[in-house]
Amino acid sequence: MKRSAVLAIFATAVAAIGAWAYLRPDPDALWRIVSEQCVPEAQSGAAANPCSRVDLDEGYVVFKDRNGIGQYLLMPTRHIDGIESPELVEPGAPNYWRDAWDARFYLEQAIGMSLKREEIGLAVNSASGRSQNHLHIHIDCMQPQVTAALAALKTLIGEQWTDLPMPLPGHSYRARLIVDATLRETDPFQLLFADIQQRGEAMADQTLLLTGTSLADGRPAFILLNDSVEPGDNAAAEELLDHSCSVRNGHDAGQQRS
Repeated sequence: MKRSAVLAIFATAVAAIGAWAYLRPDPDALWRIVSEQCVPEAQSGAAANPCSRVDLDEGYVVFKDRNGIGQYLLMPTRHIDGIESPELVEPGAPNYWRDAWDARFYLEQAIGMSLKREEIGLAVNSASGRSQNHLHIHIDCMQPQVTAALAALKTLIGEQWTDLPMPLPGHSYRARLIVDATLRETDPFQLLFADIQQRGEAMADQTLLLTGTSLADGRPAFILLNDSVEPGDNAAAEELLDHSCSVRNGHDAGQQRS
């Protein structure tokens, strides 16, 4: 075989390996950002930090995701693999959902306007539906069609899990209401874990999405959505979020946050 042909084959192989590496992102990339950059720089008092917020006392960071105009991630400062990690459902575990909801300010700041409760979504994907092995809660805009569907189904959703009668972006979800408007006493991980123990399912196969809503009397509340892994569905509730934040098109900037 000619030298030029050998070199061409070698170059093709190298390119293929490079493409494979690019298409398979490092599953520890987020953890390295947290542990090797955000936390050490906060501890040293550095003027700049890749994370928008580092709360060493509460044990979390808020980081701008590269995908989406407004998407942020809330991540623990200690290593936690994901939704399946036992420490998330231990007594006294930090409520990262509450911290993520409080961090919605960063999303609103990024898109330059305030959003209604029901236009904001927080999502955690299943173990097979994620690319990173460090717990991260997606904070982003909801898909407008999902918001509209939940508004139409709201009267069917109570404080017990209910299968929704229609799929949301191609997958079946179940839902329940959370009347704790600030999540001060309620942790979605704990709610789900208590239920799937009775169902004989694994936390690793679950995905959760939390979005705001209001009760009939106007009081603020939440809707919690759950899906689980099955053939053709890797249970990634991130699919219900809109990384382009198209909800902006129907808004006037400067409205009050709820």
